[in-house]
Amino acid sequence: MSNCPYTNLLDPDLYLTGDHHQVMKTIRDQGGPVVKIEDPITGVPYWAVQGRDEVDYICKNPKLFSSEQRGAFSMELDEETMVRQRMMIVNMDPPKHNKFRRIARNAFTPSAVDRYEANFRRYAKEIVDRVAGKGECEFVRDVAAELPLIAILELCGVPIEDRQQFFDWTNAMFFYEDDSMSEGDDNMAAARDAGANMYLYAAKLAEQHAQTPLNNIVGALLDGQVDDEKLTVEEFSAFFLMLIAAGNESTRTVTAHGMRLLMENPDQLALLVERPDLIPFACEEVLRYNAAFMSMRRMVTEDVEVGGQLLKKGDKVVLFWHGINRDERVFDDPMSFNIRRYETMPDLYKEHRAFGIGQHFCLGSHLARLEMKVMFEEFIPRLKNPRFTEPVEYVRDYFINGIKSMRIAFDAE
Repeated sequence: MSNCPYTNLLDPDLYLTGDHHQVMKTIRDQGGPVVKIEDPITGVPYWAVQGRDEVDYICKNPKLFSSEQRGAFSMELDEETMVRQRMMIVNMDPPKHNKFRRIARNAFTPSAVDRYEANFRRYAKEIVDRVAGKGECEFVRDVAAELPLIAILELCGVPIEDRQQFFDWTNAMFFYEDDSMSEGDDNMAAARDAGANMYLYAAKLAEQHAQTPLNNIVGALLDGQVDDEKLTVEEFSAFFLMLIAAGNESTRTVTAHGMRLLMENPDQLALLVERPDLIPFACEEVLRYNAAFMSMRRMVTEDVEVGGQLLKKGDKVVLFWHGINRDERVFDDPMSFNIRRYETMPDLYKEHRAFGIGQHFCLGSHLARLEMKVMFEEFIPRLKNPRFTEPVEYVRDYFINGIKSMRIAFDAE
């Protein structure tokens, strides 16, 4: 039995109730921003980082803290799997990472993303139209999941009728820890199959581009060059998979949590109905309070001190974004959800780390913010008097802060 005094933050069962924040706070209060935790599930101990200054230092020093050597995901993978994983940009270190990121970044600048606002608003209105007259819905499936997937597929030139299979594939890949989110008896096999299907789909897009060049992000990736060479089909497929999966799951998650938080704080919801101009500020507080991604991994490449702790070469480091965004040294009353936080912290969008920091800062942050804003502006005034009809069900996962199901009722139009 472990003598470690701290709860294992990589135990997926911890996240089934949605109240892991108090556990993280207890660890911060008792041990500080950086503590060593035993993981009896994998047998690999890790340094849990929950301080903002500490995570900024780690993320801005990739030579000391590698994403590539053991990957950016917290699970333990064999070397054969890691070879494939290193084709994903999230699992790359400089200079390779910078070269791959450069290919796609122009597609995600604010000016590039803003061109899609009219389309996104039309889709968002149609999504709300489908549920507003019913007086009830399962908010994750019927509302939160729709626009993010439509948006990222549109950017990639994928037909909208294919969105259901991408929804199923990304669920299988990300939520393999939760038996109820995957079909069949072998969740890992289902996750691998989903990834393989997305690779095959990407390969078909590459064939299509070779015959008729595509004027979208897929075309940009396939025409882009790293060290004077175009991406291989396998490299492109890995990039495509990462874009689709991250673009779908992240905004879906924060949109669902945003509605949950507003329903749990009806005075703040009422304020947004009265003052829709505050919605962008509310979105930033949702991002701070319940970031989509909860953990990312780094490996220490040489002995270094962080947060008063000596981290040794080869040590596993896990960055816990939910703890980082509730760092009491940075945020006043961080355990409270407050859409008026901007009044005392006008640069909240720069202060939280929901999109990370440093070289791996989320490529699609502008896209996610636009989707959230548009979606909130459409459903907040129309889904009136919302209330829960069943307890919220959370995903059993330490990586994505997912809501599995959130059934609500509201006044039908």
